[in-house]
Amino acid sequence: MRNRFAFQPLYFLFWLALFLAAKALFLVYHAAPTAALSARTIARIFVYGLRLDASSTAYVCLPAYLLFVVGSLAGARFPTDRLIRLYTAVAVLLVALLTVTDLELYRAWGFRLDATPLQYLASPAEMAASAGNAPVVLLVSLFLGLLLFGWALYQKVVGRLPALPLKFGRGRAALVGVLEMILLVVPLRGGVQQIPVNQSDVYFSSQPYANHAAINVPWNVANSLFLQNGGPNPYQFMADSTASRTVSHLFATETSAPDTASARLLRQPRPNVLFIILESFTAKLVGSVGGEVGVTPTLDSLARTGVLFTNFYASGDRSQKGLVSLLSGYPNQPTTSIIKYPRKTEHLPHLCQSLKTVGYSSHYYYGGELAFANMKSYLVTAGYERFTERADFTPAQQNSKWGAHDHILFDRMLKDLPSQRQPFFVTAFTLSSHEPFDIPIPAKFPGTDEAAHFRNSVYYTDWALGRFLRAARTQPWWDNTLVVLVADHGHPLPNNDSNENPSKFHIPLLLAGGALRPEVRGRVVPAFGAQTDLAATLLAQLQLPAKEYVWSRNLLQATANPFAFYCFNNGFGMVTPAGTVTFDNVARQMMWKAPDSVPDTQLVKGQAYEQASYADFLHK
Repeated sequence: MRNRFAFQPLYFLFWLALFLAAKALFLVYHAAPTAALSARTIARIFVYGLRLDASSTAYVCLPAYLLFVVGSLAGARFPTDRLIRLYTAVAVLLVALLTVTDLELYRAWGFRLDATPLQYLASPAEMAASAGNAPVVLLVSLFLGLLLFGWALYQKVVGRLPALPLKFGRGRAALVGVLEMILLVVPLRGGVQQIPVNQSDVYFSSQPYANHAAINVPWNVANSLFLQNGGPNPYQFMADSTASRTVSHLFATETSAPDTASARLLRQPRPNVLFIILESFTAKLVGSVGGEVGVTPTLDSLARTGVLFTNFYASGDRSQKGLVSLLSGYPNQPTTSIIKYPRKTEHLPHLCQSLKTVGYSSHYYYGGELAFANMKSYLVTAGYERFTERADFTPAQQNSKWGAHDHILFDRMLKDLPSQRQPFFVTAFTLSSHEPFDIPIPAKFPGTDEAAHFRNSVYYTDWALGRFLRAARTQPWWDNTLVVLVADHGHPLPNNDSNENPSKFHIPLLLAGGALRPEVRGRVVPAFGAQTDLAATLLAQLQLPAKEYVWSRNLLQATANPFAFYCFNNGFGMVTPAGTVTFDNVARQMMWKAPDSVPDTQLVKGQAYEQASYADFLHK
């Protein structure tokens, strides 16, 4: 018969074993990257991850230990065993859900589950669409299997709570429970060191996947939920004055006077602006910027008659992050997004507001739900006068899992634009090239894997765009319209790029339309820049001030330090003509640089940019 006072150690052991099993499941599910690891590295994943596993175990044990103490004081009439079992069942259910969700999200996003998906809870249909290619049957089976494993493990390790021994006082029993609960302080903090355990403590390898595998998912989710974005700045690499000075040098322009005549692209300063944001349009599938040939014939054709930027990068890896960078010229944050904080976005500049001051009307088009990822609050603050979204299309037109397919969105725009007051600033955001990549036309490229589906979805959106532009050229408003074509972010596919790889962030930027001067058609701009730089570049062409857009540079004006900065979860990349350097914020180490001749100062400049931009975010 088990001793009652062995319950708490056994309960701790149960949860620790469950978390270790979850870690093993993660390694098995991601068999391909796991197979690339040595046996020693796999063993170290468990050893180094043990501190976070123990910390998470201690947190989960606290309520059960408290029930144990209360039950010891209250006596046999208090249903201690039943309440602990109920609590444990709920906790195991939650842990199993987080574990299985993380399995697939890591494959898609390249980082372990944190609080990021919570910003999508208001749009469950869109969340389901994002998971359209997930192996649902397998994941449900793993979820149920983990629940059964948890139940069997509890029965084997913990079992029924024994009654209080005869002639053993309730007070003494409660005191034993309290003492064992106090011992949880050590695993809670991850040891007896001065600073509590954090993610960086489990990072041990130069291989990011091995470090990621060591993380405990429930701990990671809870940590990101309770980590407040009020400071202090977690990206403190140098004195703030040094960071500010370094960033100011990054934004310095050439001392020689620029050739303003060659930088003028427009026939007149107040054209209509048709701002089209293309979902997931990675440069890897755009032939005119070095990608695969034949996937985007419309964009490639426009590149020959428009102005093409060949070294342009997404500032982040999610749609809502791309919106803020494109429309406000504002940098992304590695583990969060300013769009989640309406009080902060109220202090951002917006292209829509800037153009409104000189008489532009505005309209925002999207075939899906604008409430997704808190985008609508940001766009309302931006000052758009009208919105067209999923609810504005008939049920028959909502033929995509996300809402209305792109050709239907473009058809609505063609119908509306003749009555749009000019000059106009009209923004359209496509969606058909988002997971699950379903399209309403026959597939162009063979294959049934995810990369083939993605390639075909990009081809479809490009087809729909070409169809729209051919009709638009016959409209009276076309000759006075500048078309801005840019992606919201890149994509790991088709090469399954790692989370930090610059090719994942390389995207097209193309200016087209009747408002371009004939002599600039076909121009290629090799300047290095990111989405944050589009605002200042566009405003300069419209001869409007861009002083509010302090993080934005005019890419048609020569700069002393050409660069593109992007961030991922949780790190950054710095791209210059010399090459690329990436940095892991958790491990506090450079991940890689290519080529090896990239100067060490490039990493320092990236650290300064991240530190200064995040400090600005904290103070918004």
